[in-house]
Amino acid sequence: MVDGLLLDMDGVLAQSFAPLPGAVETLAWIRERGMPFRIVTNTTTHTRAELAATLRDGGFDLETEDIVTAVVGTAAYLREHHPGARVLLLTDGDAREDLEGVTLAGDGEPADVVVLGGASDDFSYANINRIFRLVMNGAALVGMHRNLYWRTADGLQLDGGAYLAGLEAAAGVTATVCGKPSPVFFESALALLGLPADRVAMVGDDIVNDVLGAQSCGLTGVLVRTGKFMDADLAKGTPDHVLDSIADLPGLLS
Repeated sequence: MVDGLLLDMDGVLAQSFAPLPGAVETLAWIRERGMPFRIVTNTTTHTRAELAATLRDGGFDLETEDIVTAVVGTAAYLREHHPGARVLLLTDGDAREDLEGVTLAGDGEPADVVVLGGASDDFSYANINRIFRLVMNGAALVGMHRNLYWRTADGLQLDGGAYLAGLEAAAGVTATVCGKPSPVFFESALALLGLPADRVAMVGDDIVNDVLGAQSCGLTGVLVRTGKFMDADLAKGTPDHVLDSIADLPGLLS
């Protein structure tokens, strides 16, 4: 039985922040039934407050506290495991609002921890090489997520996980990942719902980070054929359910 939901944002509810067909109506259906939910996203471009405001502009009934991002999960990890550390951050957007309690290193300053978020034009050779040298000299490597790519209105776009994998291979280290598919991320989201894993479904378009990651933590994994979904994804694992889109979720839950 599914009593609560974790919903991915990009590719499930919206694409380039434009609502996908049936998404607004499905979220309204969930609200009407009083079903606990959280929007869980590896998006690093915007703060939770900005995401909520943008999605509300698109017709979604959402508040800031309904959204859990990889940035929020990263901040919690850094406060617990690297208190007081100087952190070099490379990501798209301005993540500072959701990194409360984290000390960020400026240009040219030493760093104890390196954090990679979403890819952007700032992922230049010079910046990636600086990070490589820091990691080789002992800095901890942390990834907000492992997303290799995502889909925008202009098509597929390379993401930070590709650079993270390259740094791991070059430096011979394994990064700590704080967003999906990290078990810590899913456990935090479940705690917010107040439900055990076997009563919650994760709905996503990424079979690895969303569906298989959730299933490994005991959640029901629901894959949608929107966003970054490709037919070849079905060879990577077996979702509990496959839907054409989020619009089909009420039918599944009913």
